[in-house]
Amino acid sequence: MSKSNFEKMIQLSEEIFSVKNDPNQLSIDEEVMQQLTKMHPNTISKYDDGNGPVSWVLLIPTSIELMNQFISNKISEKDLFEKTPLGIPYEALYLCSAITLTEYRNKGITKKLITNAIDQLLIDFPIKTLFVWSFTKEGDLLSDKLALHYNLPLLKK
Repeated sequence: MSKSNFEKMIQLSEEIFSVKNDPNQLSIDEEVMQQLTKMHPNTISKYDDGNGPVSWVLLIPTSIELMNQFISNKISEKDLFEKTPLGIPYEALYLCSAITLTEYRNKGITKKLITNAIDQLLIDFPIKTLFVWSFTKEGDLLSDKLALHYNLPLLKK
């Protein structure tokens, strides 16, 4: 029996990020997803082909101060999330993760998901900078394209 899209996404996520082996990374569970949705409904996006998700995007809006602490390794990704308060005018946007199943890559799905999400966040928050902790060459390329598209500085951890 072949794996479902959901199972493949979980496996791919673990292969890329190895969250189980790094307690400083943010482990996504139902509680984290609820908190992200409270920050803004567009922090989590997915594309489902009718057989389950094939692409996920996760963004974390935060403050410039917390972004700087994260970029300079003073706080972890988990700390960044936990210390980000609700209800402030977020000025920094962490491009936390974008995962797409191999057979769905290079079709514009991820870029469309992330630009739709960022467009909505920009309506509600005065985002002044993007930042990323990239794990792949593709992640680097996408974050560079997004910074150029939005004419925003991009900081990399």
